[in-house]
Amino acid sequence: MTEVLVAVAALVMMEPVTALVHRFVMHGFGMGWHRSHHEPPRRVLEANDLFPVVFAAATIVLLAIGVSVSGAPTLLAPIGIGITAYGAAYLLVHDVVIHRRLVFLPVPDALLRPWREAHNVHHLFARAPYGFLAPVVPSDLRRRAAERGVDRTRRTVSGAPA
Repeated sequence: MTEVLVAVAALVMMEPVTALVHRFVMHGFGMGWHRSHHEPPRRVLEANDLFPVVFAAATIVLLAIGVSVSGAPTLLAPIGIGITAYGAAYLLVHDVVIHRRLVFLPVPDALLRPWREAHNVHHLFARAPYGFLAPVVPSDLRRRAAERGVDRTRRTVSGAPA
């Protein structure tokens, strides 16, 4: 039971960690890769897709240590499982729901609109929200997006699909 609670806690803690990484790495020194995600033309694969590869590799190492190295903390594997679950949720929400990278998959619009709107505000201003699964859009940015008359559910400021 402890392992399940640790895995769930790791999943929950990944949201603020991801928001910080998004803000200070992707919009900081990692903008060289991340820029491909913010600027058209959007492609099937982007330089930004290297981030999940790096994050997955680090998580695989964590899991491998947790299950195979004697003397490693027994909670490393559940932490890795929680991080992996967050990564899977991120992939589903960000790539499938928001950016519709699997266009053949039907996505229920009404249920998932808040995530798409929040992410589109991020693309519009390249500022908050930086989180993915529980994004908080600052009221000033929500107001500015509405003043621009931008349809936050469908398009970014560039006109590229959201």
